[in-house]
This record gives sequence, C-alpha cells and structure tokens, in this order.
Amino acid sequence: MSTVKEEITANLRQVAAGLPSNVCLVAVSKTKPMAYIEWAYEAGQRVFGENKALELRDKYMALPKDIQWHFIGHLQTNKIKYIAPFVSMIHSIDSLELLEAVDKQAQKHKRVIPCLLQFHIAAEETKFGLSLEEAEALLQSDRFAALKHVRIDGVMGMATFTDNREQVRGEFERLKQYFEALKARYFATADHFKEISMGMSEDYPLAIEAGSTLVRVGSKIFGARVYA
Repeated sequence: MSTVKEEITANLRQVAAGLPSNVCLVAVSKTKPMAYIEWAYEAGQRVFGENKALELRDKYMALPKDIQWHFIGHLQTNKIKYIAPFVSMIHSIDSLELLEAVDKQAQKHKRVIPCLLQFHIAAEETKFGLSLEEAEALLQSDRFAALKHVRIDGVMGMATFTDNREQVRGEFERLKQYFEALKARYFATADHFKEISMGMSEDYPLAIEAGSTLVRVGSKIFGARVYA
C-alpha cells in the first residue's frame, strides 16, 4: 500500500508529464499541511498556489525560500500586507481599488508585484471577476497609469463547474479572446503580458487546448481537500 508521500509524488509527476513546455504548473496547496508541500517540493515542484493570505504567510515563513508563491483566491485589501513582501504573482485582481492597494503595499517593500486581471467567464454569479469593458476602463484610467509597483502580466478566469465540456471550452476560449484583445490594445510591446491562468484539476486539459499558460491543479496532485 502506497504512502501519501508516494501518491503525491506519483500524481505530481503524472500531471507534469502531460503539460506542454510552455505551460507552468501551479500546485494548489491551499488547506494542505506543510508536509504535503514539502513532499511535492522534494519531487521537484517549485510553484504553489494559496488562497488565504495568513496561511500563505505562514507557509512562506516555514518552507524553502526558492518556492514561488502564487495567490489565487479572492484577496481582501486588508490582507495584502501579509503577502506583499514575497508573493510571486497575484492571479485575482478584480478591481482598480484592489490593484491600487497592492501597489501601495508593494511600494513599501520596494518591489513590483506581477498581477493578473481576473475575468468573470463562468455562468455562476458567485464567481468574481471583471467584464472586458471593466478591464478596459481600468487600463485606460489615469489611476492605473499612476501605479508603479504592480505589473499586469496577463489574465485569469474560472470556468463553470459543470460536466458540459463544450460550455467549459467556450468559456476558456472567451478568456483567450479577452487576452488577445488586451494584448493588441494595451500591451502590444510588453513581453511580460503573456500569461493566461485557466484550468484546474477537472478541466485543465481543455484549458491548455484553449491557450492556457498557467494551470492551477490541486486535488489531482494532493487528493481531496482537507479543511482545518
């Protein structure tokens, strides 16, 4: 009977082996114990995703410092200060106010934080995200132009949780279209604007087909969620 460590190692290698070279695997370690992350780290994984700022801070402090930590959940402005010193990327920018708050905290630490604009592409109203019109208004604003400590590196979205593969495929393709529209209009000469974060354990192969460059995979690596 295999141990949890062996299962995580095997799962991780299986997922990684199926990814094209241009796709980065973000191992979603939210709610998982430190040991699970250490085992994935020992297997070679270096990019992890968390959705709670305080949990992320604690894991950052305890684990190897060459880990790249991605924040992938809904971010409250009063929690940014806990992750601003070290976070590698924030996937979930869904308002100008949030982006301004990230900029303010990044300035305190004399760094530029890479961010993704989160779009609402799913049928569920409960998911967060911008419309294309809202994103364009943000990027055209004087307030955005004044920000010096954040950098928009691409887009992020979550598809509807459904077994309808064609619906999910269409939502991913829509996010790719949003990316291409923003690239052409606002980032045509910006090499850093290249990321499309979409796809999770149940749908990441479809996301890759649609052009994803960052897949956020948790349960397929670590097993079912563990809640504290």
